[in-house]
Formats: sequence, structure tokens, C-alpha cells
Amino acid sequence: MSRRFFLQCAGAAGVAANGGPAAAQALPDQASSAGLAAGSGAVTLHVNGQTHRLALEPRVTLLDALRDTIGLTGTKKGCDRGQCGACTVLLDGRRVNACLTLAIMAEGAEVTTIEGLGRPEALHPVQAAFIEHDGFQCGYCTPGQICSAVAMLGEAQAGHASAVTADVRRPLANLSDDEIRERMSSNLCRCGAYPNIVTALRAVIAGKPAKVDALPTFAPEAWPANPRDGRVA
Repeated sequence: MSRRFFLQCAGAAGVAANGGPAAAQALPDQASSAGLAAGSGAVTLHVNGQTHRLALEPRVTLLDALRDTIGLTGTKKGCDRGQCGACTVLLDGRRVNACLTLAIMAEGAEVTTIEGLGRPEALHPVQAAFIEHDGFQCGYCTPGQICSAVAMLGEAQAGHASAVTADVRRPLANLSDDEIRERMSSNLCRCGAYPNIVTALRAVIAGKPAKVDALPTFAPEAWPANPRDGRVA
């Protein structure tokens, strides 16, 4: 994306700001950019291995595009200020706060959300470890915690140091509890499940497979009634 294009998009967003809330709608795969709503532009996002062609205003965040337009509600909106980490997703394997990332900034990258890490019948090792070791209580921050943990383990494997790394010249053979806490400090848990989160990640690092291999699935008609017109939180 060129600087000129970004400034043009930002200018269009400023004009649209006087006309109401940010508009976001899905486009047919073969739809052209002609006829888009004023201030909107065609944005192509690659999410969990699938391509989504959307009409979004430049100010729409990746978080809102994922939840409100694509319908992937696993990524949670917490503080909406980049402080709690509940909205953490992976952008080309790197963890980012989706609430601070514009959707147009994710064009050309592979976005991975909690839905793309594993399936009920084939859980990601981090997901299975969180379940076995009770790494959550209310579960609201858990998608962001898990996405952040997956990226964190990749960073450690690549030799990235943290603020508590004793010797940055030596490769990390293992992660201590202090290392895990420091590297996961950008994700907050209101319930205080931190000890179990550390235990879960220690098990993954040690290569201990979780005893949970799959989750039961439920038909939509069996879901409890939701006062928010059936929308998932």
C-alpha cells in the first residue's frame, strides 16, 4: 500500500465520518469496485485459508471486519484500546491486536483467528492444553490468550529474547515460568487464571500431549436462547 493511497483512504474516511457509523458489507466474489458506497473501498482479506472480498470504509478495524462482516465472533472485543489482548489474532504468524489494526492493513497477509487454529475434532495443542489444565474461567479472554501463546512459542523457538531473558547471547533451551509470564503479559485475564495458563504452556513446551483430543459438537437448534437475537458474544 502506497503512502498516497493510504492518505486518500484516510481523507475519504474523514468525509464519511460526518455521515454516520462506519459501513461494512460483504461483496460478491466477482463484484467490481464500481458502485461502492461513498467512502468505501474493496478490501480482500485472507482469513483462515479462505478469501473474503469486502466493501469497507478505511477506518474499519480488522476486529470489526472479522466479527461484524465476516461473522468470526471467536475474536473478542474487550477494551478496544489495545490494552487487554482479547482481540489478539495472527497476521502472517505474528500476533497483533485486531482492534488497533485497520482491515486494509491486513491485505496481502494471512490472518489466523481462533477458529483457524483448530477444530473441535482436531484441537491445536495449545487449545487442548488450556482445556486440560483449566487455563480459563469465563473464557472471554481465552481466544486472544491462545492466539498470543501460539505466536509466543514461535517467537521463543526463533530465539527472540524477552525483558527477563538472562543471557540474550544464548539460545533459549526452555522457557521458565517468569519467561512465560513476561511474554504473555500483553494478555490480561480478568478471572485471574494466570497460574493455570502458565501450567498449560509449560505442558506444551515439554511436549506433553493433552488428554483432551476432541470437543463435543452441538447442532444450532440445541443452542440455548440468546437474548441478543441469537448473536454470539
